[in-house]
Amino acid sequence: MITDIVRAWCGENNIEISDVQLSQLEVYAALLKEWNEKMNLTAITDDEGIAIKHFIDSISVLKSENLSGSVRIIDVGTGAGFPGIPLKIMRPEAELTLLDSLNKRLIFLDEVCSSLSLQAQLIHSRAEDGSRTPEQREQYDVVISRAVAALPALSEYCLPYVKVGGCFLAMKGPDAEAELQSATNAINLLGGKPDRIDSFTLPDGSIRNIIRIKKVKSTPEKYPRRGTKINKNPL
Repeated sequence: MITDIVRAWCGENNIEISDVQLSQLEVYAALLKEWNEKMNLTAITDDEGIAIKHFIDSISVLKSENLSGSVRIIDVGTGAGFPGIPLKIMRPEAELTLLDSLNKRLIFLDEVCSSLSLQAQLIHSRAEDGSRTPEQREQYDVVISRAVAALPALSEYCLPYVKVGGCFLAMKGPDAEAELQSATNAINLLGGKPDRIDSFTLPDGSIRNIIRIKKVKSTPEKYPRRGTKINKNPL
């Protein structure tokens, strides 16, 4: 069922997907369900839900950003690997980094990457700590997050990873316009500039929005702040 749903959606949206890539998604789904029995990775465990709310939702990023060539991507707060791993499957030439604060999730992601023969860098860190290191700060062409934090906080977590000229893609639900309005000050302070919002409807009728923010200047050294300050006193 998973391959049928994903193949049909890709065909309708002019996104090429091979049998090998579909097979990789099947293996990923099997691992997700297997590991979810011993640790909390996702509340979505049925094939249709995984196909639509995880795989298609992740791949829909390609309708907004092509991610061609050896583009350097970091998925901040990747959780069970979404959207990073489906995007790596679709764009194997991309350089992917997966960052998460829970090491047990990274153990799962390492198993997924190994099983699917995918090359990815795995980083165990809180989002606000990772971008403090020279190896990560302003090093990425594309920073993407499907995290649940409100956009003012999420921008402070993510924009420090984006190099000048790159972009931050925030995956959001139907209230993206209001979130962007609330985050305008934060985005400007952090060196970003709102570009556009791309809207999609998933096969189950869910509304998805991708907020694209360009990085136009370096993030001031004082950002990001500590996580408690980010959440309690958003910019």
